[in-house]
Amino acid sequence: MNYSDLKIGLFIPCYVDQFYPQVGIATLELLEKLGCTVTFPLNQTCCGQPMANSGFEHLTKDCDRLFYNNFSDCDYIVSPSGSCVLHIKDHLKVEGKPEESKVVRKKVYELVEFITDVLKVDAIEADFPYRVGLHQGCHGQRGLHLAQMTELNAEPFSKPVSLLKKVRGLELIDLDRTDECCGFGGTFCVSEEAVSVKMGKDRVADHIRHNAQYITGSDMSCLLHLEGILKRRNSEVKVKHIAEILNSAVKQIPVPIG
Repeated sequence: MNYSDLKIGLFIPCYVDQFYPQVGIATLELLEKLGCTVTFPLNQTCCGQPMANSGFEHLTKDCDRLFYNNFSDCDYIVSPSGSCVLHIKDHLKVEGKPEESKVVRKKVYELVEFITDVLKVDAIEADFPYRVGLHQGCHGQRGLHLAQMTELNAEPFSKPVSLLKKVRGLELIDLDRTDECCGFGGTFCVSEEAVSVKMGKDRVADHIRHNAQYITGSDMSCLLHLEGILKRRNSEVKVKHIAEILNSAVKQIPVPIG
């Protein structure tokens, strides 16, 4: 299939737009490099997940309708955020449009999921010569099934790992606990701050113990939480969304002439 003939809607969560716009840019550039024609509705805003997670799903009706109006005519909707994608997949309900809402929910894909399951990419033209630890977010793993859960007696797989292994120079480190929650949990980090911080510190310690230079993942909300902990301990370890790594390349420095 020629994906340049399809309309791919780019759904950028509000926290990415406000705090990590480079992730949205990397996602756009990566999709275009992979042959997609991408559109970005300028009036998109919060998908409503924070309200729904706090018990106020009945207040997300306007968010649902705005999302529907922005993306209903797209062939696919792609986002660099597993938690926001899962919210739309599970909860989008537009008043008066029950069947149409179901159609839109089926069009929504997390970025890694879209690249592996829809585009079925065999190679990634990217360079990232660093030691990298992968944090597998709970929504992506347990909700979207981007990776197998270790507590199951089942064949292991990881879609993010399969993509990262295609990046030249990248050394993927082994962690002691590959799918442990970072403790962010959206509003959980506000209502249970101490527990959230302790869980985050445990995840950071696992990466540092294995000499990671970068921590990556497919959910920037988890990485935001881990980045805060890293900065407070003055760590040299950095976070980088998987879209930024897959979109990266070694830049050639021009040699002066004369």
